[in-house]
Amino acid sequence: MNAPGSSLRVLLLALLAIGFWFIGAYVDGMPAPKGVDAPAADFSEGRARATLHRLLDPETPHPVSSPANAVVRARIVKEFAALGVKTSIYTGTGCEGRTRYGFFACGTANDILAEVAPGQGKAIVLLAHYDSVPAGPGASDDQSGVATILETVRALKAGGLKSDHPILAVITDGEEAGLLGASAFVTNPALRDRVGVVVNVEARGNAGPSLLFQTSPGDGPLIDLYDRAVSEHATSSLFAVIYKLLPNDTDLTVFLDKGFTGFNFAFSGNVAHYHTPLDTIAHLDPSTLQMHGDNLFGIVHALAHTDFATLQGSDDIYLTLLGRFVPRMPAGWALPLALVVFAMIVAAAFLSQGEVLGIGRRVLAFAMPLIALVGAGLFGWLLHAIASLISGQPDPSYAHPIALRLALGAGVFAATVFVSRFASPRMAALAIWGWMALLAVVTAALLPGLSPYFLFPCLIGAPLLLIQSRMRGAWTGTAGQAALLASALLPLLIWMALAASGEMLQGLVLHPLFTIPVALGALTLVPLTRPLSRPTWLRLCGGGAAVAVALAMGAGFQPAYSTIKPQRLNITFIDDHLTGKSLWSADTSAPLPKQLRDAAPFGNAPEIASPIGLQPSYLAPAGKNRFAVPTADASSEMFGAGRIVTLQLRGSEAANGIIVVVPKDAGLARAEIDGHSFTPDTASGRDTVVACVTRDCRSKLIRLTFAGRGPVDLTIGEQRYSLPPDGAKLLAARPVTATKHQSGDTTLIFGKLRVP
Repeated sequence: MNAPGSSLRVLLLALLAIGFWFIGAYVDGMPAPKGVDAPAADFSEGRARATLHRLLDPETPHPVSSPANAVVRARIVKEFAALGVKTSIYTGTGCEGRTRYGFFACGTANDILAEVAPGQGKAIVLLAHYDSVPAGPGASDDQSGVATILETVRALKAGGLKSDHPILAVITDGEEAGLLGASAFVTNPALRDRVGVVVNVEARGNAGPSLLFQTSPGDGPLIDLYDRAVSEHATSSLFAVIYKLLPNDTDLTVFLDKGFTGFNFAFSGNVAHYHTPLDTIAHLDPSTLQMHGDNLFGIVHALAHTDFATLQGSDDIYLTLLGRFVPRMPAGWALPLALVVFAMIVAAAFLSQGEVLGIGRRVLAFAMPLIALVGAGLFGWLLHAIASLISGQPDPSYAHPIALRLALGAGVFAATVFVSRFASPRMAALAIWGWMALLAVVTAALLPGLSPYFLFPCLIGAPLLLIQSRMRGAWTGTAGQAALLASALLPLLIWMALAASGEMLQGLVLHPLFTIPVALGALTLVPLTRPLSRPTWLRLCGGGAAVAVALAMGAGFQPAYSTIKPQRLNITFIDDHLTGKSLWSADTSAPLPKQLRDAAPFGNAPEIASPIGLQPSYLAPAGKNRFAVPTADASSEMFGAGRIVTLQLRGSEAANGIIVVVPKDAGLARAEIDGHSFTPDTASGRDTVVACVTRDCRSKLIRLTFAGRGPVDLTIGEQRYSLPPDGAKLLAARPVTATKHQSGDTTLIFGKLRVP
């Protein structure tokens, strides 16, 4: 029989889960921005924004080694001078090598070193980069970091801070081209020896909280200092786990690789503007900039009188609640405590007075949480596929996420209600919390950074289950239901906030980052439902599924892109001297807009355009070759069975970089530029790309060491951050709902260079 009010209770519990999602999405502790009239000793968003305007107006791209880059560098030096801070320019070669990708890039960087405050011993290093990508002005990434440092320095001086340690601002160049400035800095022994603790301020969007997403190993003392130093928090040990899996690095990576202690802050909301022309000052959220500054200002204040030796410790596991609290514990405690809470839940199962069930019902009850999670994940895949099929786009909710977000939520509702009849309240509670504790054990053993999302709820849920296990009406009485509700509050808060964060970071194209956390939170409410009759159960499941499908269809009929969240689409002119032909290339991960197809006969399927093109793109013929192919003067020096080939590059005055591709079967043992060397991974089966990525590379020397003496056919290419004049027709055809990104619209010229 259907208990009175059972369906109403299910809907009320669903509303409770939705409320917790809103809390996770919008109660983030972000500060109110302070204006230009804020106390002089405070960090002020208004003053930082005014500095940002002085640095960037008019907002134009300023990639490494460009004339615009030199203008921004001079402005930064002027800002430090106005604060009474002495600066110097350190010029050096920096390199980035990625062995597994067979990629080695070097270039000349001009770092700004600012002597902020005197002190004894190693320095507190304030780190940001001032170059932008060629496609955008970089107001957030990372000129906001430069402005944050400048306003922090101003506020520190206004407050009369006396630091026990020197404070050094390092404003690096060439980060976007491959961490060039940071690499050049740390390879200089005299500069490297000055470093004590590094605080990096970065960006991967222009909104949202300023996240502490990475620290150096042994982060327990660093998290303690962070908790004391700032009032608004946004961090998690899970962020570091995720970041390690991504093919991204910041300048701090270079310092961490050298064993330095460090904090890495960045904001990542509204990633649609990241590395595009929309990365402007107007789009930078004021609260975000204020929080960024509060983080840096607070950390520097705390470090000023901290013995750096006390910052070495063991790793912690931690997360943030409501933007205010950072519960944490040593990572070494995670596994023992996880085993304890798992034992408590097993004890609760034995101590509670349970119904008599057959083995099949017990197995079904135990499998219920897993079925719900798998069902939510599959439903999410189906809903996204429906929206994508109708839209014709791989990310149909990119510009308008609300409809698909509601669809995914309704899908999770349907999956959760579906499993609610699999078990009684007692068995449901024991199964759900048993899985939660089991996952706490597994993650504590294998992935400690993730474990607090399971362990911390269990530290409340497991004792409550054990206490109530012998109570009269333990599972359905008022006291028992109150205990079950109390145990559900923390996982709802944690998991709904994680779902909101996942969407902020990656959108809904990675829909499991939404559906699985929401399902994990919602599952803890299942023991609070009352028995549903089969007709009511079917109506709720079917209704939830129907609403989800209808919303997914609606999401598919909305435009995938807009002027404020445009499709990423670069246009490249490829001058291919291997075939004697030229091509237009439209580089995008989505279908090509009709306007571009009307402007040129692009192919229907993406193809790899050149030996130096890493991603497939849509290609159209562009006639005969237009430009002289880059070349090099080659000389050889024999040793044993091998030889060293020295290439004197010969690029054009318009070159922004030169690329040499060495075939995987050429026997390359080492590549070297300006004394920096790279050893390729011969087992990767990849060609090796050796790139010199600054304007002075047109005449650089590259040394290649080969294991043999046979002839080698190299591919040599030149990149220019511009298109030939007839590219204007394609630029005009690119719709307003599409934009260039990263390297932007470029020209690639390449041909063969045979080394006999």
